[in-house]
Amino acid sequence: MTLKQEHCEACRADAPAASQAEIGAWRDEIPDWKLIEEEGVQKLERQFSFPDFVAAMAFTGKVAALAEAEGHHPALLTEWGKVTVTWWSHKLRGLHRNDFICAARTDALAND
Repeated sequence: MTLKQEHCEACRADAPAASQAEIGAWRDEIPDWKLIEEEGVQKLERQFSFPDFVAAMAFTGKVAALAEAEGHHPALLTEWGKVTVTWWSHKLRGLHRNDFICAARTDALAND
C-alpha cells in the first residue's frame, strides 16, 4: 500500500517520531516536498502553483477538507497563483508517518 492510500492514526504526544531511515524511505514517495526546519522542528513543505487566485483557493479548500477528514492539520498559505502547504506533527514537534501520508494525499489532490 502506498502512502496516499493510507489514513492517519491518532497521534499521541508520546508517539515515536519518524526516524531518519523512515524519513528517507517515505520521501521517495513524495519527491517534490522539501524537508525544512523551523525553530528546531522538522517539517515537510511544498509550494503548488495555480493559474490564478480562485484556483489556489479551491485547492486550499480541498486540503482543508483532507485535514479535517484525517484529523491532522497543516499550515496553509494561499496567495495569488500559489499555495504553500506545510505538514508536521504539533504534539511531537517533528515528523510522524501521518505527515508523509498527508503530503502524499495532498499531491494526489493536486493531480486530480
